[in-house]
Amino acid sequence: MLNSHISKLLSDLGHTDKIVIADAGLPIPEGVPKIDIALKKGNPSFLDVFRTLLEDMVVEKVMVAQEVKQYNAPVHQEMKKQLSEIEIEYINHEAFKSLTKDAKAVVRTGEMTPYANCILQSGVFFLD
Repeated sequence: MLNSHISKLLSDLGHTDKIVIADAGLPIPEGVPKIDIALKKGNPSFLDVFRTLLEDMVVEKVMVAQEVKQYNAPVHQEMKKQLSEIEIEYINHEAFKSLTKDAKAVVRTGEMTPYANCILQSGVFFLD
């Protein structure tokens, strides 16, 4: 992980701590730190950031808005492929936005497609 802010965030995570990977439009709750890595429309993409964080983080569960199934099938299918061994919890988008207030941070991408957001819940690295 080259981004120093994300690297620090990952090293500080404890079991069940949460990180949000957000598209460019997701509202960020007051008081939740934002790590803004958006450069321009679509860059970096949600999936680029998602795949990279999965390489460096022990994830025990992922929460996504159920609307992604209908409104962003390409992102949903790729997430399912990447998460074949990890639980995916589907919740409605309003509940998803409410849960972001408990995140350690929101990583904002340049993604411009609907419902390209997730909450990664940290697992325990010594149990793998």
